[in-house]
Amino acid sequence: MLKKLGITHPIIQAPMAGVTTPKLVAASANAGILGAIGAGYLSGEETRRFIREVKKLTDKPFMVNLFVPEENKVSEEMIGKANGELRGIRESLEISETKVQFQEPNFDAQIEVILEENVRVCSFTFGLPARKNVEKLKAHHVFVVGTATTVGEAKLAEEIGMDAIIAQGSEAGGHRGSFHGELTLMPLENLLHDIVKTVHIPVIAAGGIANKAMVDNALAAGAIAVQIGTALLASEESGAHDVHKSAILQAKKDSTVLTNAFSGKMARGIRNEFTEQMRNAVIAPYPYQNDLTKDIRKAAAKQGNSKWMSLWAGENVHLSTEGRLSDIIARFI
Repeated sequence: MLKKLGITHPIIQAPMAGVTTPKLVAASANAGILGAIGAGYLSGEETRRFIREVKKLTDKPFMVNLFVPEENKVSEEMIGKANGELRGIRESLEISETKVQFQEPNFDAQIEVILEENVRVCSFTFGLPARKNVEKLKAHHVFVVGTATTVGEAKLAEEIGMDAIIAQGSEAGGHRGSFHGELTLMPLENLLHDIVKTVHIPVIAAGGIANKAMVDNALAAGAIAVQIGTALLASEESGAHDVHKSAILQAKKDSTVLTNAFSGKMARGIRNEFTEQMRNAVIAPYPYQNDLTKDIRKAAAKQGNSKWMSLWAGENVHLSTEGRLSDIIARFI
């Protein structure tokens, strides 16, 4: 499969929508691993521009990750209550409440861009695309990858025609890729074992992988590659805010928490005042909560205020280091 992906080492850079930069993706590709564009929040044309920026920096293949749209219905009353929970935080940041512009998904446009730009690999999070999209991508020789947090999700990914599956353990930073049934938190070691013995397509291990020993363990357990994200967040090429990088480098063991307060979808990040204050708050479903908190996250970042920022990170964040991405990757090989 490494030959199909066009990589030297069995490592994939996690997409990390919002903090991935063209430099990070290209540096990953040039280091012999699979770079990945986190295009979940981008429009079709924004996705195209990002792809072309990466192409200017590397001639190596890379992956684009898309968020599968969800149809969550929500009432104006729910939106109002969820927004009300954020009023005090906005006041502390001295920002005024404005009318929220809810973003419409650009999924179909992104699929077309991937085909037009000859992207070699496309992965999906938060669900599975329609079978027609899978068939269209594969007809253009795009390698398609699904994300699974349970064996059931892995089986659905295999059934719809995915070429490989990312097994996302409970240790993973950022958003859970869960899309079927109740939210399940299974450690990577157990999840990987169960998925590998159940499906007949390649499995990629993700979640808390922070050093070479963990890579070796995952490969020995049947994974054909690993996906790493948090370990690269403090690299020079990362687009993470300096406050976010600082929080990662100062993090201790057990400093992360799962929260749905930022986006309406469960995600793992470094515990801060926002995650604690919003623990029992009314939360709108994804993607509405994500749009409601956008002005808060933007203002907090601008002010360098870590208390109200989404500091996504995996359970082994305390093992992260800074430096050039190529030097960090070298320690995994």
